[in-house]
Amino acid sequence: MTLRRRIAGTASLAVALVVLIVAIGVYVAVRSQLRGEVDDALRDRARPVAELVQREAAFGPGRPIGFGPPEMHGPGRFGGAQGYVQYLSPDGSAQLPPDEAGALPVSDGERAIAASGEGEALRDVHVEGTHLRLLTQGAGAAGAVQVARPLNETDAVLHRVLWILVALGAGGVALAAVLGEGVARSALAPIRRFTDRTETIAATPGDPTQRIDVERDDELGRLAASFNTTLDALERSVEAQRQLVADASHELRTPIASLRANIQVLEEEDRLSPADREALRVDIVAELDELTALVADVVELARGAKPEQVHDDVRLDLIVSAQIDRAQRRAGADASFQAQVEPTVVTGEPERISRAVSNLLDNARRWSPPGGIVEVQLRNGRLTVRDHGPGFEPGDLPRVFERFYRSDRARATPGSGLGLAIVRQAAEAHGGSAEAQNAPGGGAVVHVSFTDSYEPLTHSGQAEEP
Repeated sequence: MTLRRRIAGTASLAVALVVLIVAIGVYVAVRSQLRGEVDDALRDRARPVAELVQREAAFGPGRPIGFGPPEMHGPGRFGGAQGYVQYLSPDGSAQLPPDEAGALPVSDGERAIAASGEGEALRDVHVEGTHLRLLTQGAGAAGAVQVARPLNETDAVLHRVLWILVALGAGGVALAAVLGEGVARSALAPIRRFTDRTETIAATPGDPTQRIDVERDDELGRLAASFNTTLDALERSVEAQRQLVADASHELRTPIASLRANIQVLEEEDRLSPADREALRVDIVAELDELTALVADVVELARGAKPEQVHDDVRLDLIVSAQIDRAQRRAGADASFQAQVEPTVVTGEPERISRAVSNLLDNARRWSPPGGIVEVQLRNGRLTVRDHGPGFEPGDLPRVFERFYRSDRARATPGSGLGLAIVRQAAEAHGGSAEAQNAPGGGAVVHVSFTDSYEPLTHSGQAEEP
């Protein structure tokens, strides 16, 4: 069932309940009013009859009660509109006027009223198929008087009222259903347009620039604005993926072309000298190593800044020390590393952090002058690496962490331009940050934190109490 039908159905049900409650209230009120008028008429009819019975009973026992002239008790069967009269003696026996026939039913409670001569009782009875309203009223020492009146007219009026209420109720429910359908259609029209637009956008995933027009300042307008914000993020993500693929394709083209050329040359190795063949093999291996590193960097970047689900406590100081030893072995005498590392624990992915630290140290080593010093400091959970090379050009500083970005000076050196991009991505994936600047006195300095909180360790290797 559609939302529009549910809204219309709910409105119809609510109106039906209200109509039912109102109809019941009206019917009960009309019935009470009509019955009250009948009861008042019976009391007015019974009062003079009871007084007459008391006067006739005052002449002594054994005297028949005449109930007065016929107009006192009404002609015909059960008295018609004037009422039907019956006398109850104190012993409970019934006596009818001379011109009336057909005894009224007598209950134990009504015999008790006749015995006491006091009280009053009203009830509905059916006598020979006629619906009667029966009043029993005490008449003192004479017993009690019963006055009955047919309810045919009252029942007919109530039946007409009932049918009128049913007709009005059915009409009201039908009208409510029609109006509810119209209101639901009108209220849901913006949602239908919103849905149609979103389905159109979903059907054209190749065009992430589409947006939803925000024309309202209500909940639906806020929903459209939120949806557009999501589409903005999706467009940026798609554009980043396209750029990554394009940049990776461009960067992979050079080593693949070089490998192809060297392999083609190697097919004619019998025409090469042993020294040329060896140089060619070394060149192929180096290009394969470069291609492998580039693919690994692209795969690392493709992971994005989203962290993995499983994190461990990582000794950042041990990772930094191990990567410094590795970088020193690769640098040999071309560079030396000076480290000030304090024991530090962070929460994250050891492999990803280790890769970022390695890229950071390799970048500093590559730009250090021969025999230069690379200063490494880990303090308060923040890793700082400084080299004494040429530093960053002012125009390059805002872009040093971009994917595949290489400055004019870097284009003449090996590399893919992904090292610092991987550093920043790993830092942000752990809730940290990376920033670069030129150091006073020359050289470049990069600050990296892998989390917004850390745990310094004591000399015993235990985390300090906060």
